[in-house]
Amino acid sequence: MINAQNIYKSYEGLEVLKGVSLNIKKGEIVSIIGASGAGKSTLLQILGTLTKSDKGSIQINNQTIQNLNSKDLSKFRNQEIGFIFQEHHLLPEFSALENVCLPYWIQQGSKKDAEIRAKDILSELGLADRLNHKPMELSGGEQQRVAVARALINKPSVIFADEPSGNLDSANAKKLHKLFFELRERHDQTFVIVTHNREFAEMSDRMLEMKDGLIIQ
Repeated sequence: MINAQNIYKSYEGLEVLKGVSLNIKKGEIVSIIGASGAGKSTLLQILGTLTKSDKGSIQINNQTIQNLNSKDLSKFRNQEIGFIFQEHHLLPEFSALENVCLPYWIQQGSKKDAEIRAKDILSELGLADRLNHKPMELSGGEQQRVAVARALINKPSVIFADEPSGNLDSANAKKLHKLFFELRERHDQTFVIVTHNREFAEMSDRMLEMKDGLIIQ
């Protein structure tokens, strides 16, 4: 599903990734842990095609990322990859429903189809009565579930989550991680999660630990 080989990345002469390789199977939940500065978020951004590596190769669903031009890469990212961040990045002037529909509209899907699918996902995530609420009218846990729904709208092959529970209290953090497993069971969804929370990481199918730009286990 995801095959990354020998990934290197430097910023202003500082080597952040030093030859990282990994394989992730469809339907796996893989957590990446490590101290700040270990290279976790940089690796996630490269796997998610948001940042280019200096060296190395990445295949997602048998598509070699390095072979795509910027237009095709943007299309591939919108169709095949979902993102969840520590900050939910919901647009404050849009309702929950509209925020979830956005990635579908970007790929020029019909408004009606987008709304039908978005309502289904939001209902599945327990937000059927929050469709028309704006982000500031939602709790932190609800905002993050809207962000999860937005990541799911285009039926991506993989969802990359960077500290998704970092701004949540412990109860909502547990609910969010439980939700990832429920979505995997229902949809065979693949997740790659960067987290500082070892307890949650150990719940994953695999836990990869990074140190000084390398995966050490």
